[in-house]
Amino acid sequence: MGGGYIVVFMTAPNQEEGAAIGRKVVEEGLAACCSIVPKVRSIYTWKGKVCDEEEALCVFKTRGVLFDALKERIKGLHSYEVPEIIAVEISAGLDDYLGWIDGATGES
Repeated sequence: MGGGYIVVFMTAPNQEEGAAIGRKVVEEGLAACCSIVPKVRSIYTWKGKVCDEEEALCVFKTRGVLFDALKERIKGLHSYEVPEIIAVEISAGLDDYLGWIDGATGES
């Protein structure tokens, strides 16, 4: 991803794993924030089977230039064989909030 800011969505099997991953990537400066929605219901296909599972949804706020490093770090920490890691560009936001993302992720 290029410059600017992104929101990255990731699901985890439970709130505890989501929080552990979120804390680690925030501590490492790969994301400014990880918001966790503890219970979402996910219906998906996996290996030819329809699954219906409860998961935790994690929403990371970060800079686009950090996406590749964030993605690789999440993959290394996550228990899923193929974790959901998708990014959406932020088209606009409060300047003070975007500046906070910069500061929290090492960009001054």
